[in-house]
Amino acid sequence: QVQVVESGGGLVQAGGSLRLSCTASGLRFDAYAMGWFRQAPGKEREGISCIAQSGDITYYADSVKGRFTISRDNAESTLYLQMNSLKPEDTAMYYCATCYWVQRIGAIQTTFNGWGQGTQVTVSS
Repeated sequence: QVQVVESGGGLVQAGGSLRLSCTASGLRFDAYAMGWFRQAPGKEREGISCIAQSGDITYYADSVKGRFTISRDNAESTLYLQMNSLKPEDTAMYYCATCYWVQRIGAIQTTFNGWGQGTQVTVSS
């Protein structure tokens, strides 16, 4: 059974930084592109970053490009998201999942159905 556990969220002031982690089990981690998704209250889930299986290719949504950095440690089956220059609009629940990049529309999407509890990020102004 696939299980992902996100951690590292918290309350931070605008301009601050956080580092999220996601540990996966029940799947061959290095066989999947992995990504981060977020959902704010009243909004649709948004794919914000995706990293290829080997870590050599990354994708970012325009909303986080230049501020967030995704990385992975396949030996530890762990995914990371370094978030810098945080803004109040980054406030959301953050989730990790398998991902893919849709070139035609420039979007990060997923077919994952083993969602974890997520980790809450709150950015105060």
